[in-house]
Amino acid sequence: MGSTAGAFKNSAMVCAPLMARSAEQMVIDMHSAKAQGADVVEVRLDCIHEFQPGQDLETIIRNKPLPVIIVYRPKWEGGQYEGDELKRLEALRLAHDLGADYIDFELKVASELIGELKNKHRNGGKVIVSSYLNGATPSKEKLGDLVASMQATGADMIKVVSNADDITEMERIFYLLSHCEVPAVAYSVGERGLISQLLCPKFGGALVYGSMEGNSIPGLPTLDNLKEAYKVDCIDSDTKVFGLVSKPVSHSKGPLLHNPALRHASFNGIYVPMFVDDLKKFFDVFASPDFAGYSVGFPYKEAVVQFCDEVHPLAKSIGAVNTIIRRPGDGKLIGYNTDCEGSITAIEDALRDQKYVNGRSLNSPLAGKQFVVVGAGGAGRAIAVGARSRGARLIVFDIDLERAKCLARAVSGEAQHFESLAHFQPENGAILANATPIGMHPSTDRIPAAEVLSTS
Repeated sequence: MGSTAGAFKNSAMVCAPLMARSAEQMVIDMHSAKAQGADVVEVRLDCIHEFQPGQDLETIIRNKPLPVIIVYRPKWEGGQYEGDELKRLEALRLAHDLGADYIDFELKVASELIGELKNKHRNGGKVIVSSYLNGATPSKEKLGDLVASMQATGADMIKVVSNADDITEMERIFYLLSHCEVPAVAYSVGERGLISQLLCPKFGGALVYGSMEGNSIPGLPTLDNLKEAYKVDCIDSDTKVFGLVSKPVSHSKGPLLHNPALRHASFNGIYVPMFVDDLKKFFDVFASPDFAGYSVGFPYKEAVVQFCDEVHPLAKSIGAVNTIIRRPGDGKLIGYNTDCEGSITAIEDALRDQKYVNGRSLNSPLAGKQFVVVGAGGAGRAIAVGARSRGARLIVFDIDLERAKCLARAVSGEAQHFESLAHFQPENGAILANATPIGMHPSTDRIPAAEVLSTS
């Protein structure tokens, strides 16, 4: 078992971006961000309505309860400012004069301004040089060239933001962070790029961005999740990475369950959501021992079997894997299926109190029962095999009738097309297992069957 990170605190700071419409609201939000666990805030001047540099900067900087990064992002770099460029730069100079802790300049304008400010205020605030990239994350070589040009400006910190087309691009972000010669911030926006935020401290990143409660920002974790669920201040270079491989992935409660469990076991690990589009690319790129294991969700439980070096006999008989462990030593991926026993024992527990012998019920309440499985994918296969092992009589429904027939043959059951489920009449009641995406977040009130069936 890995050692715990314990009370260790890495050097990464948790940063809350603030985009209020007034300087007064920025001050209120700064105090809220501090109360929610932020170490620093990023103040977006370009979001302030009718921004008045002298008055508004004075209000913000004189009343800051924690360090501030001042950003005045122009439209050409993804911001909202469309006015005179000289006035924008003058406002950033003023923020530096007033004592802002960090000033953010775009790479395009950084070189001359940094020299000017450092000559003027040798003990002034630090300068961040930023670059927002259009399209997919560039290659390692191109990122290296970009970082070299950013470092050459004399920046105290650099910041690179990209748009993630695929989660495998994050490996380039991690490489950038771990090889940069100055403190660096690098991440990709969007659901596919989320792990670049969460794993930033592992690879030496300087800032982890999180949104405030009530002001969620797409693609960013909340401050509360960063501090409580993920405990990013306890992540270090030895932290093992576990995650849910799925598409979609934002609905998962896995991080809220597994991260506290890892800490309870004193294991230096983190469990993160992984939005994966291509299984082969994913396993090829994230082959490091640091990526120690995965849960597998929809729609990959069957397809992922071919990427496992070894498959447990139960998972092989089901034809689906929902848990993968990277074996220490040889690094091979070993596939298991915990859906089967986990789901069936939970159903048994819900039906009645049980007496166990050697961990198994002597008389399962499923024996002889009509058991309806809706969905013949990986989850449905696991539930059906488990129900059959308890003596249940299986009926399988799926939108793909041939797929339903295949599973029905494997469990000596009956197959029916999904459309006939609306008219299905159970015999003296039946147990319904929904193994389809219907009812997943955000449409959690939907069910695949008629209400009369679901309550019978």
